[in-house]
Amino acid sequence: MHGRGLTEAGVARLGEVALRHVGDDRFPGLVALVACGPQVHVETLGSLGIGGPAVARDSIFRIASMTKPITAAATLAVIAEGRMQLDEPVDRLLPELANRRVLRRMDGPLEDTAPAGRAVTTRDLLTFTFGFGMLMEMFMAATPWPIVTAAEDLRLATFGPPNPALQPDPDTWIAGFGTLPLLASPGERWLYNAGTSVLGVLLARATGEPFPEVLRTRVFEPLGMRDTAFWTAHTARLATAYRSTPDGLAVWDSPVGDWSAPPAFADGSAGLVSTAGDLLSFSRMLLAGGTPVLAPADAAAMCADQLTAEQRARGGFGRDFFAGRSWGYGQAVLDSGAFGWDGGLGTSWLADPARDLTVIVLTQRMFDTHEPPALHREIQAAAYAALA
Repeated sequence: MHGRGLTEAGVARLGEVALRHVGDDRFPGLVALVACGPQVHVETLGSLGIGGPAVARDSIFRIASMTKPITAAATLAVIAEGRMQLDEPVDRLLPELANRRVLRRMDGPLEDTAPAGRAVTTRDLLTFTFGFGMLMEMFMAATPWPIVTAAEDLRLATFGPPNPALQPDPDTWIAGFGTLPLLASPGERWLYNAGTSVLGVLLARATGEPFPEVLRTRVFEPLGMRDTAFWTAHTARLATAYRSTPDGLAVWDSPVGDWSAPPAFADGSAGLVSTAGDLLSFSRMLLAGGTPVLAPADAAAMCADQLTAEQRARGGFGRDFFAGRSWGYGQAVLDSGAFGWDGGLGTSWLADPARDLTVIVLTQRMFDTHEPPALHREIQAAAYAALA
């Protein structure tokens, strides 16, 4: 960035772009934060819920899959403590995942399997290449795949939106997960979502501490992230979550709903709530090279492409998903050198080290597809345009 910043005209334009999208039939409210070096601009627009109180800078949102990079950072911190290794098989700490078997056909019967080519490693979980996750074909099938039905019966919540009220305690969760075959051998292909859910259980076993405590001590306290957790008692600051229906927006979760009490399973893939300020602290940690959470080499690895061309080509959301981007540890990495990830309950985060730029957009409207609505990309584009 060096010597540049946000222009006054650019900041005004950013506010106009954000305001265009706010309304009870669109996005009831949002926080848009743009930081360039020490300069921080925040837009707070609309309401926490239709007819409810105004959004504030410290309003709390369910960040869904933006939990993933936070789990990845905690994983690298625990590895640095020597409690486990990046390329170590997880069997020592997760015997439930030893001797994996793989479906011969991903849509086939659960009994029709072959032995996995090798054991699952921590690296496989961080890069989402351990052999289990979502594929586009799964959601387009005329009848549910047996693996999807089985995962639903076990209350794993790995193939849909986060569901803290459904998931059992970590030991029960991983025991159930361990009864399922993989969809691919470890290392073969990129499959979205489940890797960081498993990492939460792995980190608890490696440290002997509950996963929320691992995050608190390794990430949240060092960075002053006071409002980031798997639930909040500050329900008056928590946005109502909405989903789209043919008749308009419908409430998906209320402020006193599933995120107002500690869940049985702290889901490292999608369970956190947070604020724009807390997420800026996390982003700045990575932009500054990892201090005080990670060593510089670990921060750099987290923000670098960790996939092979074959893993990308066989990715779960199709070849186009990786146009202009790949995957690091728990987050997307763009060909431009920027990195970050989105949360399907309505949030996004982008960090660009070349410009020392962070863009955070928090809304309470669920995505209609696996890609964010135009609002998020338009605010990111306006942030770049606002740079001097």
